[in-house]
Amino acid sequence: MTVEYHLPAASTATPARVDGVVIGVLLDVPSADAPVVAFPGCPGEIGLAARTTTPLSREDIGAQVALMFEAGDPARPLVIGRIQRLLATAIPAVAHMDGERLEFTAEREIVLRCGKASITLTRAGKVIIQGAYLSSRSSGVNRIKGGSVQIN
Repeated sequence: MTVEYHLPAASTATPARVDGVVIGVLLDVPSADAPVVAFPGCPGEIGLAARTTTPLSREDIGAQVALMFEAGDPARPLVIGRIQRLLATAIPAVAHMDGERLEFTAEREIVLRCGKASITLTRAGKVIIQGAYLSSRSSGVNRIKGGSVQIN
């Protein structure tokens, strides 16, 4: 995969010390403990190997990362995090658990799936149970109740 990166132009002089957080780009992750990064004023031609405080993978290549520098040395970058891109319109699914009850909440639907079996709950109030074999057992009353009931 070939990716082209454009960093803001920086002066040709390498700063003696870098304090604070610098935003850079993750160029490569050849091994889990040595990601390659580039940043404005980067002393390396093709980026620098960095240390990291956060897990990074090849799927993160091209992402912006927050960098600090060991002892302020621009030749010793430390990735302190990946800049997150959260969708403002996305409403996350929520799970509440208190030891007695587990409740999942979602905006549109919830699907529990295992192999060929699934249970789907929709926003419209539908409960759809699908599977290769369906068994309903009860030691008490097994009640089927609805506006209309169809069997077969």
